[in-house]
Amino acid sequence: MYTPPAFRDDDKDSLMATIRAARLANLVTATADGPLATPLPLFLDETEGEHGVIHGHLARANPQWRVPAVGNGLAIFMGPDAYVTPAWYATKQETGKVVPTWNYAAVHAYGPVEFFDDADRLLEVVTRLTNLHEGARAAPWAVSDAPPDFIQSQLRGIVGLRMPVVRLEGKRKMSQNRNAADRAGVATGLATSERPSDREVSSLIPS
Repeated sequence: MYTPPAFRDDDKDSLMATIRAARLANLVTATADGPLATPLPLFLDETEGEHGVIHGHLARANPQWRVPAVGNGLAIFMGPDAYVTPAWYATKQETGKVVPTWNYAAVHAYGPVEFFDDADRLLEVVTRLTNLHEGARAAPWAVSDAPPDFIQSQLRGIVGLRMPVVRLEGKRKMSQNRNAADRAGVATGLATSERPSDREVSSLIPS
């Protein structure tokens, strides 16, 4: 990931927060025939290893797990993002020398990918994923709410993945390269947007 120094995010707490907040990631593996990618809900177990271990699953019919990977896999976690119009910059009024851009946060996690189809391990992964996304609901659904034989049949249709993270790259592009007046203009402009992601980006722009 191209990351100029102004936008580099090396803070582990910030990286972990972006990963935890991402509801859907992209798993990318390089193969002899080119890259393969699948959007997946993934979770990071921060208690395993130096950088944690990523867990998830994909459909058994998905060819990605069958094709040997070349080197490490890549999991891409996107944070909030927002289009930035030049109209918000104070510099527009002063010189006119401005162009549009995009603010966003992203984390790239790299590591060797293991695919597995052990039923017990799969059940643990789908249970943890379900609990993660159902936990905030007033009446959360649990895997155990479904008949055991039905769950077992569903598990036969998926393959699990485990990726110990060996390297993390973080980027937080939040107008840090603009002057204070331009940053204030972007923050104010995004704060009035109807898009929740825009308003979230507004709160992340340094004053």
